[in-house]
Amino acid sequence: MLRPPPQLTVSAWAEQHRILGSRASSEPGPWRTSRTPYLRDVMDALSAVHPARRIVFMKGAQVGATEAGNNWLGYILHHVPAPVLAVQPTVELAKRFSRQRIDPLLEETPALRERVAPARARDSGNTMLSKEFPGGILVLTGANSAVGLRSMPARFLFLDEVDAYPGDIEGEGDPIALAEARARTFGWRRKAFLVSTPTIAGRSRIEREYAASDQRRYFLPCPQCGAMQWLKFERLIWEKGDPRSVRYHCEDCDTPIEEHHKTAMLAAGEWRATAEAENPHTIGFHISALYSPVGWLSWEQIARDWEAAQGKAEDLKTFRNTVLGETWQDRGEAPDWERLVERREDFQLGIVAQDALVLTAGVDVQDDRLECDIWAWAEGYSSWLVDHIVIAGSPRERAPWDALAELLARDWPRAGGGAMRIAKACVDTGGRDTAAVYGHLRRLRDPRIAPTKGVDGWNRAQPVQGPTPVDALVDGRKLRRGLKLWTVSVSTWKVDLYRRLWLGRGEAAEFPPGWVHLPQGIEVEWVKQLVAEQLHQVKDRRGFIRQEWAKLRDRNEALDCAVLARAALWLLGADRYGERFWHRLREDIANAPVESQAVETAVPVAPPNTEPPPVMRRPGWLAPRGGWLR
Repeated sequence: MLRPPPQLTVSAWAEQHRILGSRASSEPGPWRTSRTPYLRDVMDALSAVHPARRIVFMKGAQVGATEAGNNWLGYILHHVPAPVLAVQPTVELAKRFSRQRIDPLLEETPALRERVAPARARDSGNTMLSKEFPGGILVLTGANSAVGLRSMPARFLFLDEVDAYPGDIEGEGDPIALAEARARTFGWRRKAFLVSTPTIAGRSRIEREYAASDQRRYFLPCPQCGAMQWLKFERLIWEKGDPRSVRYHCEDCDTPIEEHHKTAMLAAGEWRATAEAENPHTIGFHISALYSPVGWLSWEQIARDWEAAQGKAEDLKTFRNTVLGETWQDRGEAPDWERLVERREDFQLGIVAQDALVLTAGVDVQDDRLECDIWAWAEGYSSWLVDHIVIAGSPRERAPWDALAELLARDWPRAGGGAMRIAKACVDTGGRDTAAVYGHLRRLRDPRIAPTKGVDGWNRAQPVQGPTPVDALVDGRKLRRGLKLWTVSVSTWKVDLYRRLWLGRGEAAEFPPGWVHLPQGIEVEWVKQLVAEQLHQVKDRRGFIRQEWAKLRDRNEALDCAVLARAALWLLGADRYGERFWHRLREDIANAPVESQAVETAVPVAPPNTEPPPVMRRPGWLAPRGGWLR
């Protein structure tokens, strides 16, 4: 009883006790650190005897980081009992992590099975999000729950996938700061493990934390010359179109290295710090999927994934984040407006392109006018500016909104025959006349109109969220929850627009997917407004880098309208339903009469200056229905 516990490290504990089951591992059986030698130092830094208090792990996929964290949890439950807080991005993901990772860890490791009572036992303390054990408790929660993050003091923190955490949790601040506040009372004995695949440069939490550490890299010896180096994707070389020819070329002797040498290279590798940490108790590790053991993710598959991602910005972003474990740099610099003016095309304003499948509109509310841009869309998010219309008048008055209703009821001729109507319109309700805008939009009662409010929204789960009921003032009468308001992440859609504006054609005869078509008749001033902002990196109060949009010129209405029109397309379901969405639109257009009828992609709006027609219901609609409660 008086003998001190053995000074085990996490890797030594895993070698002695951890058993991997078939439910959570592709290689069931006893844990072998020799399979992933680069995890040894990461796990040992998590040991109670190690002086580090914050361990940061920025990594790619298929490197075993989650299992290293699970080994740490098992080590705590068995060897260093204490309160532990494990945080996933959401509560739902925490429940999934409990079922798929924690339960197998407890059931399949004999040393832990006796430490936690079965969940079926009464008063066992073993629930989905809480696991009691002698001397401690493991609580799982989501970063979207402020209550869960401040529910208990915790000596150990396991913060998983921190780049998916929300920016501000329920108005109480950063979830990482909230979680770390739980461990302060444990002083030098506390320890936090931050793990994540990185996301966007300048907004990535794990990149920020890694930059504040000693930035360790795993150096491997070349099997030919012995030179130590950390693996870079640029040194992975293969013949175009033949990923099977892939080889890694040594930085020192440029000798091609085949993948079967990787096992011996990993065993002889070592972690080396490449920077000086701001805090001596913080250490950071970075590793990419290039280090993935033989039999997991191969160099050949990485080469195939890279070739498949070419020309697709989203796939390239995923590749850089998940394979290379690096942040994606959004191209936030504004394209040259002169280049956009020169590439204007010979089609007429007011005419919908023959290839277009749906129309959306963005309406920007100014003090003395409404600016409205109508955009046409096709598969791949190719877009055409159909028209730019300015409706004069104060947004406090009735006249400009009646003119907007007439605009939405208008048919737009389509090249090749037929006509189309605007399917969705997003209206910006920000500014000094928000209450008046709410009232007029409520009066119009057009289901195609989506009232919106723009936010920065870098860390939002969806680029458009809502709707949220708000009060509206109509004819001097306040209607509680009378309008549904959508929140638009303007930063997301600005980056998306700039990415499409930067697309090039090269020598190709066809326009690439996502091309922005501008008509010859659009004014130069409008083109300048379309690229009126640029993404800048600034330091916040804590010295961390963040990104924000800054104006290059005073007027930016065209950019705001383009963002709103893209948000309207999202609300229609283009991003959620993908090919099914575009296939349905193609069928609607193919089946529409070509003569003079508009393609009905939306419900017609009531004529302006009239009350909406009464809703007609069939007789007996309120009559009781037998058995409805069953």
